Amino acid sequence: MLTSDVSFALAVGGLTFLMTVIWGAPLITLLKRFKIGKLIRVDGPQGHIQKMGTPTMGGLMIVIPVLGITATLNAVTLLNGVEAGRSVLLPLTVLVAFTLLGAWDDWLGLQGTRRGEGMRGRWLFLIQNVLALGAALGLVYVLGIRYVMIPTLPAIELPDWIYIPIAVFAIVAMSNAVNLTDGLDGLAGLIAATAFAAYGVIAYLQGQVFVVRFCFTLVGALFAFLWYNAHPAELFMGGSASYSLGATLGVVALMTGQWLLLPLIAVIPVSVAASVVLQVGYFKLTRRLSGEGKRLFRMAPLHHHFELAGWSETQVVQRFWLVALLLAMVGIALALL
Repeated sequence: MLTSDVSFALAVGGLTFLMTVIWGAPLITLLKRFKIGKLIRVDGPQGHIQKMGTPTMGGLMIVIPVLGITATLNAVTLLNGVEAGRSVLLPLTVLVAFTLLGAWDDWLGLQGTRRGEGMRGRWLFLIQNVLALGAALGLVYVLGIRYVMIPTLPAIELPDWIYIPIAVFAIVAMSNAVNLTDGLDGLAGLIAATAFAAYGVIAYLQGQVFVVRFCFTLVGALFAFLWYNAHPAELFMGGSASYSLGATLGVVALMTGQWLLLPLIAVIPVSVAASVVLQVGYFKLTRRLSGEGKRLFRMAPLHHHFELAGWSETQVVQRFWLVALLLAMVGIALALL
């Protein structure tokens, strides 16, 4: 890849940041007018109660500029039938599809018949799997991607019957992991921006120019979202952003073949999701054995555990981000091997 391609990708990220920041203020005003405000768990940290009513559905702030800029940048390429340019359609489609799913979940939780709860878990999980299966089939049968890259070894081609279930799991797992991470001001946005930047660098090393542009377009939009989501937040992600960012990150990781590095580059979402699984599993196990359920953590997800341990919200966000940044650097280093 030429240096000019990298410069262009970074410039696009900067342009996306400016457009999203400009679009953010009227969006927040609109959300407030329609009273689309966050409901806070009463059993969560008490310091979060004051956030009740803060506008949510931040995914709209992110996806609309990304969709517009990506479509504009790739219109000529797609019309000319350049095969490589079509690769960006898959992560873009996943971003839009999961944004719509998350927005519907947000709406049901705020205004619908399941106020405060959102979609039923089994239906949400089913739709996520259907969308992820469509993405996995696109990876294999449209883009011809079915391989895994292991540091120091050549790429290994996997049979479809192995690769497709792995791809579905990676997409759905990351979608829910980022959603669980979205519990503190700025946390999920910082973590997602770091992960997309890392995979943008990895895509650059592989010469995937269109994936690089897409990743840094998302980074620019996420930085703009953080402008409004920094503590104290004026706008929350909601499922419209968290589900879509996680799923799209999974797709980008699969497109680079470096999906084995995903638990490292996305260590915070993976750890947060693991804390929930361990908390629930340990509680059920101890209740079955002793009749009284016990907990591994003060509260799950993991960031609430550290809040209840005495860390301030900003300390948790900054320390988690430092860990994510360091391990993203390690992930890039491993991708070079």
